[in-house]
Amino acid sequence: MARSATRQPLVTVTPEGLYCPQGDFHIDAWRPVSRTLITHAHGDHARWGSQQYLGTRPSRGLLRKRLGAEADITTLDYGECLTIGGVTVSFHPAGHVLGSAQIRLEYKDEVWVVSGDYKRDADPTCLPFEVVPCDTFITEATFALPIYRWDDTRRVAEEVLHWWDANREAGRASVLFCYALGKAQRLLAELARVTDREVFVHGATHALVDLYREAGVPLLPTRPVSEAEKGTSYAGALVLAPPSAAGSTWMRRFGEHETGFASGWMRVRGNRRRRGYDRGFVLSDHADWPGLLRTAKETGASRVLATHGSSDTLSRYLRENLGIDAAPLATPFEGEAED
Repeated sequence: MARSATRQPLVTVTPEGLYCPQGDFHIDAWRPVSRTLITHAHGDHARWGSQQYLGTRPSRGLLRKRLGAEADITTLDYGECLTIGGVTVSFHPAGHVLGSAQIRLEYKDEVWVVSGDYKRDADPTCLPFEVVPCDTFITEATFALPIYRWDDTRRVAEEVLHWWDANREAGRASVLFCYALGKAQRLLAELARVTDREVFVHGATHALVDLYREAGVPLLPTRPVSEAEKGTSYAGALVLAPPSAAGSTWMRRFGEHETGFASGWMRVRGNRRRRGYDRGFVLSDHADWPGLLRTAKETGASRVLATHGSSDTLSRYLRENLGIDAAPLATPFEGEAED
């Protein structure tokens, strides 16, 4: 695979989003367009208002929940090809959340891959990342600093369980903040390997948990906080809630409690103190520093474009240490931000 220096790029940036001019479609458009391909269902990648959406079959329920009943959504199986304006398009597992995908674009003798968000660690809630050889690889750079290296997820689940146990013995609730789509379900799946207890969940998480169950993902039993009887004691309970609930009146019902936050940002201890959480658990649905470097090498791409995060740092490292032609690509994607 070799790219002509004078050929028009397969992906450019327009005011509406990433755009493939040869196929006349966008990818994860951030403004309404006629057709957008969607890497996954997080709100910064799947935005309401476009005329047509194309995503993966496993993400259909999540996209419908995100985009509404009237959205025109078409789906493909992983690896299934569709030709749009002469560009052959296919979706490949990204290992980020349920239904997440990298999008492969092939036009004449050139291949580009838009990875969206991805991770290289095992996750029982979605298919693992698939290395897709390409000429140009568009990568995220959310945690593109050497400090970000992830521990084994089973160990993190055990840490959460030990924290929960300690609070149970003390008669306290354990309120664990985590993103409603992806992180909450991954925690419920990982904890199911070490316990069978019921977990309370915030309403924003509840419907998404049900969609994972419908997809056949084994999770701990859950109960929405909204369905608990008035006067319910949460002493000893584990409650999963989105970060937006922290400090809200919703928290008053739990009485004496400790708070935790599950995020890659918890790798830096000062982040936990600044955000006011009692505990931090290092768990991310994005690639860590070694994962980003490994992926750039394994794709065989001669050119890498880095979006959202420490894109300058990653690009410079790839140029200076791996000899890859790399550069930042400006987008409004948020990486591991509240969803």
